[in-house]
Amino acid sequence: MKKFIAVLTLFLVAGTQFATAQQKWNEIEYPEINNFEMPEVEMFELDNGITFYLVEDKELPLIDLTVIVRTGSVLDGNDIAGRTSTTGTVMRSGGSESYPDSTLNELLENKAARIESGIGFTSGSVSMDVLKEDFEELLPVLIDVMQNPIFPEDKIDLAKTQSKTSISRRNDEQGPIANREFRKLIYGENSVYARNTEYETIDNITRDDLIEFHDRSFVASNMIVGVTGDFDTESIKPILEEQFSKIPAGTPIELEFPEIDYTFEQTINLVDKPDVNQSYVLLGHIGGMRSNPDYAKLQVLNRVLSGGFSSRLFQVVRTDLGLAYAVFGNYGSNNFYPGTFTAGVMTQSETTAEAIDAILEQIERLQNEPVTDEELEQTKDQFLNSLVFRYDSKAKILNQRISNDYAGLPQDAFNQLVEEIRDVTPADVQEVAEKYLRPDASQILVVGNAEEIGDQLQKYGEVNEIDITIPQPGDNEEVAAGNRTSGAEWMGRMAAAVLPGGGIDGEFIFEASNEVNTPQGKMNLDVKQTANFEDERLVSEVGTPMGNITMRVEDGEGTMLMGGNEQPMPPAQRDQVLAEFYRSHVYLAINRESLDAEYMGMADMEGESYAHVRINDDTTLNLYLDPETGLPEVTTYRQFNPQVGGNSTVKIVSTNWTEADGVVIPYETTVYTDDEVSSVTTITTHSVE
Repeated sequence: MKKFIAVLTLFLVAGTQFATAQQKWNEIEYPEINNFEMPEVEMFELDNGITFYLVEDKELPLIDLTVIVRTGSVLDGNDIAGRTSTTGTVMRSGGSESYPDSTLNELLENKAARIESGIGFTSGSVSMDVLKEDFEELLPVLIDVMQNPIFPEDKIDLAKTQSKTSISRRNDEQGPIANREFRKLIYGENSVYARNTEYETIDNITRDDLIEFHDRSFVASNMIVGVTGDFDTESIKPILEEQFSKIPAGTPIELEFPEIDYTFEQTINLVDKPDVNQSYVLLGHIGGMRSNPDYAKLQVLNRVLSGGFSSRLFQVVRTDLGLAYAVFGNYGSNNFYPGTFTAGVMTQSETTAEAIDAILEQIERLQNEPVTDEELEQTKDQFLNSLVFRYDSKAKILNQRISNDYAGLPQDAFNQLVEEIRDVTPADVQEVAEKYLRPDASQILVVGNAEEIGDQLQKYGEVNEIDITIPQPGDNEEVAAGNRTSGAEWMGRMAAAVLPGGGIDGEFIFEASNEVNTPQGKMNLDVKQTANFEDERLVSEVGTPMGNITMRVEDGEGTMLMGGNEQPMPPAQRDQVLAEFYRSHVYLAINRESLDAEYMGMADMEGESYAHVRINDDTTLNLYLDPETGLPEVTTYRQFNPQVGGNSTVKIVSTNWTEADGVVIPYETTVYTDDEVSSVTTITTHSVE
């Protein structure tokens, strides 16, 4: 009988689930949303100005403490952009004199605790997550790390290198490019709200900059402390007071946010990214502030426009028209300065303009016709239901309360928002769409393949092509003048030595083995390269441990074939291949008459005396010729190294020069990068065909 009842129950449950599964989304009845109840917050303030927010939460034997600091990168000058984030990173990674990095890491690991620090655009923070039993022991550690960081040079260098690595990769993906360049369109190229860290600004940062910024920011009058967890409020107060009273009051920082002088206008802008086959589009204009009385109405508008599977953009642009891989939109409202209104899409290159028109049409539709009562209620329900997950813990709710206080919003801002959203009507949505959205004066930005896009964008006006080349730091070295007449003579001697046959009639081919030092260890490659110096065409067949790769560069464009799949060569890799092609001894010999070559005198290198010839171009190339043979036995140049975010010296030592078919080339070549061997190439055969 028990088995029968269990089986019967199973069938009944399954039947109920099946019946529910057959219902459409708009036929399912949902229970009424529970009201949000803010946890009881205990507040108190110390004489030095620190305000505390305490919320007990007995669910787990943990205590979380967060210090919010009134500071931010808005205070940075454009010449040292990146100073604040570096400060926030090295405060923790470098430790303090009492708790240097290794000691601190070991202590926290043994206690299963965490201390972190960071500084963003409008605030900084230091946080600690710890077991209840260790809170009193580790709180002084937090205070010491926060107040007495030692900022060791090696940790500063590491943080700066990590920042430079991020800079070197910032043009890899379309989304980050689009968001970065769109902010420049809205706020201005040199605006504090749109600036980027650059290699040069990172190089400008000194340890003294970090110390000065830290000492000015991390004072009591700039601090708010939030504590949640398993504690007794009256018992924890004296512990907090004892430790945080040690922090000097200091002078409070007033964050100043520059006014934005924005003019509504329609523009069309393109970032050419040849290695993609789809367009990433952003369009929009300046947004608003969180303090706007229409904030709740705008949040509902956001949801109607792009708030999930049932939103206008998703249903029309993606589902009905099939124009999008992804589609999105939002009227942004910031706390301290205006946000941006953006709508965007990822679409195939050939449907770029069609997708832009579809988005603009949906924005205009919001202005021209009210949403239905059913659509509005569904949207409001979705929004209010999502709040359950945004504030599903006392810690999250307390953090929101602190954030509101920090931004100067009312204490009951959250409850006000909930009530105001419930009161939004179809007329309200149409009203704010008409009042705040300007589809007729939207700035349009497309990041995509210009060749595939073609002339689609011209319908929106004159296309502004945006250059996203990453500025590279210079060496700032004074360059002495040389003798161009003697330089031409030495290049003639080199050409006669490299091309005793007088030139190349056909394609130049060589086969070689190449040993390359990588961060993962040595890698051995087999290479066959075919070069046409007249047409500047290059084909390299490379055998690697992962498989064979064929790289082709022709007419300034590059492709890669691997595993039967052909794809465009990333621009950075294509440029590197072409640079090596233009530096080859054979290319230099063939094109010697068009080069700006200067004789710099005799120079000692590798224990020998060489004739130094400098070739002036985008990258200065130094050739050291054997005065007897005229062969370039040593070559040097400076090259940007994204791994270190600066220029490295590359030296190429060429030996075992061998002649075949009227061409002399080195069969042994060793490449040094900053005096470390980076590759060794051994050629086995070469010919002209």
